[in-house]
Amino acid sequence: MVINYKKIILIVGFLLGCLFIGYLIYALFFKSTLPAVTTETPPAASSLAQLPSAKVGASGAVGADAGTGKLPSGEKAAPSETPQSLGQEAAVVAQGGLTQTTLLSSVSSFASTLSDNGADIYFYSRNDGQFYRLNGAGQATALSDKKFFNVARVSWAANKQKVVMEYPDGANILYNFQTGQQLTLPKHWQDFDFSPQSTQIVAKSIGLNPENNWLITANEDGSQARAIENLGANYPAAYSSWSPNNLSVALFTESIDFNRQRLYFIGQNDENFKSTTIEGRGPEFKWTPSGSRLLYSVYSDATNLNPSLWVVDAQGENIGANRQSLGIQTWADKCAFSNETVAYCAVPVNLPEGAGLFPELAQNTADSIYKIDLTTGSYSLAAVPDGAYDIQTIIVSADERQLYFTDGSTGNIHKMRLK
Repeated sequence: MVINYKKIILIVGFLLGCLFIGYLIYALFFKSTLPAVTTETPPAASSLAQLPSAKVGASGAVGADAGTGKLPSGEKAAPSETPQSLGQEAAVVAQGGLTQTTLLSSVSSFASTLSDNGADIYFYSRNDGQFYRLNGAGQATALSDKKFFNVARVSWAANKQKVVMEYPDGANILYNFQTGQQLTLPKHWQDFDFSPQSTQIVAKSIGLNPENNWLITANEDGSQARAIENLGANYPAAYSSWSPNNLSVALFTESIDFNRQRLYFIGQNDENFKSTTIEGRGPEFKWTPSGSRLLYSVYSDATNLNPSLWVVDAQGENIGANRQSLGIQTWADKCAFSNETVAYCAVPVNLPEGAGLFPELAQNTADSIYKIDLTTGSYSLAAVPDGAYDIQTIIVSADERQLYFTDGSTGNIHKMRLK
């Protein structure tokens, strides 16, 4: 048999060529490039990120509609390095560093608020369905022997003598702690708030059809209900929020684009209030004690979809004036006023991107306490709790000496000294 060496050489050459071409394709498109190995010397403790000192807010106030919606270049959440992580000793009184906190109640509390004496705390207990008064020594006393299980939302009257409770099935109950009177409010009403005098309520009346969706006011017992504004299909954009100065009863937002909304103030008598622009979505609002200004948080592309605090004038002809970013990323619901010009806010140490759109991303993030001057826009670190708390509710005593907060993961109530 004659061996055809020429054919064998061609076959072997073809196979080798295929292997070579295959290797080139792998090397060019699939082979990962390994980074060079480097050795990095850890920074000294003194070079770690330091807690910020008092900061002057953004570039001053912004005109009623002149805002760019952009945050100041220095805006960020709380620093990742805390006094606790650097081994500092906790101070008894808040001095801008690690601060001792005292556990007042290990009950799973909800809807905590400052009591009528300005020193104690009222709260609803998820454990047994009762409302309690909690003093600074941690002693709890039931406000009533009545039990209300599985309450979804609690709205306190300004005088703290009454509450409206909303249930998951839509049922609504008004309860008066002074008289023990319990009233049932219409099931199609929702999102309640009390008037400053605690004698009236505002709510959204939601019908079967959009044309039957109204913002209404009524006496506390539900009588003399009056339609204020037709909400139509946009009722989720309305917020029952009776201003402390009694001028407006609700807020309403209308989309301009993804990063801006128009904010309207709704009065009781078809008042033609001015509107203003808010720079983001997902708003949360808090009136200053006099009702002359509004603290709010929104998220936008400019904040990586994280909530950012703003403040704006919200009364009469000044609506929309002195609008400015406060340079802090947190939610307005995590703030409380100690007086007309000062707010304390819980600010996440590390806020994941997109937390404004998905707040659950920040559920396990520890918070620090910041003090904000609403007049100048400056802020400073007031305290770092001596534990990792996801702070949900902040309450400042009337004498501004004590700060109470609720831990979101447990519902426990804690306090720290401010003075």
